[in-house]
Amino acid sequence: MHSLQAKIVLVYLALAALIVGLSAVALIELDRIADKAREGSKVAELADATLEMRRFEKNHFLYRQASDLEDHARFAERARDLLKRDAEALDALAGRNTASNLINDLGRYTAAMATHARTPLNEDLANTVRALGNRIVTVGERLAALERQSLNAALAAHQRNLLVSLAVVAALLTLTGALLARQVTRPLQAMELRMEAVANGQLTRLALDSPEREFVSLAEAFNHVLDELERRQHTLVRAEKLASLGTLLSGVAHELNNPLSNISSSAQILKEDPDAAPSFRSQLIEDIDSETLRARRIVRTLLDFAGDREFKPAPVALAELVEETLRFLKAKRPPGVEVRVNLAPNLIVSGDRPRLQQVLINLIVNAYDAMGSYGELVIAARASIVGKGDGFPAHTGQCRPGSAVIDLTLADSGPGIPIDLLPKVFDPFFTTKAIGHGSGLGLFITHEIIEEHGGCISVANRPEGGAEFRLRLPAAERESP
Repeated sequence: MHSLQAKIVLVYLALAALIVGLSAVALIELDRIADKAREGSKVAELADATLEMRRFEKNHFLYRQASDLEDHARFAERARDLLKRDAEALDALAGRNTASNLINDLGRYTAAMATHARTPLNEDLANTVRALGNRIVTVGERLAALERQSLNAALAAHQRNLLVSLAVVAALLTLTGALLARQVTRPLQAMELRMEAVANGQLTRLALDSPEREFVSLAEAFNHVLDELERRQHTLVRAEKLASLGTLLSGVAHELNNPLSNISSSAQILKEDPDAAPSFRSQLIEDIDSETLRARRIVRTLLDFAGDREFKPAPVALAELVEETLRFLKAKRPPGVEVRVNLAPNLIVSGDRPRLQQVLINLIVNAYDAMGSYGELVIAARASIVGKGDGFPAHTGQCRPGSAVIDLTLADSGPGIPIDLLPKVFDPFFTTKAIGHGSGLGLFITHEIIEEHGGCISVANRPEGGAEFRLRLPAAERESP
């Protein structure tokens, strides 16, 4: 397995080695420039000696003083010593035999100067001395110019190499930064998106496209946390379903009491009047059978709701389901709350009946709790086609455009939902109820069930006050009896 830390260390070691190498090259070039400067000082020393030699030559020609002749000889000897000492450097600078030629010229020059000192009136000899001296000085000045050019070229090359080295280092640093950013930033951005999804209630596992050991370990830890959250969420969802089941049980107990009372009454009459007319006895037996079927349907509804079974969509008559749910929740309805139902009997949705009943229980009980002692709950539905401009507000879910749906609306006259909390009502564990009066999972489970059906759900505040939930469920044909 790759390690991001090892890669970072390797990259920085490589960059450090590169910088050390470039520094070594720069030091070598500086040493060469220093050698050039030392050679330039030697050439400058030779040029100065030749110029002083010529100066005393001119003084001797003008004033005929013995001291000028002595100084001339001294600087000529100095120039000869310098030529012998730096012959190799001069030859390397100006070409082979440069130093030996200068020594020969200097020898002829000093010999001519000595002869002229003995015959000062010989003008031809004086011109020869001047020509030889000028030639020596000219060569010295040319050597100095060549040395300056060589030093300038070395400085320019060093500057150019330094700039190239800096550009290479900058490019490598940029490339290294980009590679590290790609190796580090992209996985971190993926983690950030997953964490935002988790914050919004989507427990999506993290699959990082990175072989680095650190990120793999982090992803495994993150996924472990998600698995634990999902497990606990399932536990809480089951608890919420049990709470809904408890609500349903209170209504079922009351509903089941009616057919049982009717069965008991009919059986009691048959027991007390064994000589009753056959037609009357048949009617009582038929009533017992009808009430038994009614009780069985109520018990089957309870068993279906409580059972943990697979999602099995089937045609469900919406009006019948709403009526049955309201009947079961009769004991939960506050005395001052009126319920108005406007549902056509031919509205058939395709869904899982127990799950849809849990949705209705959650929404109706929430509406009762929001309104308190007095209010009005309006339940209405109509057939529709999903499309743009169909009046359905911003929603969450997966309704497909062009599909036939049933729009179910539950509108209460309560205080409504604060505007800033509207986007959060379907988040898990979000609740506006007091502590101990709500788990924050009712609307989250409602949202999950609606999405499971391929529908969508929205919530908004009514202009006249109160909240309005709109559900879109896929429409279905009513099956033939």
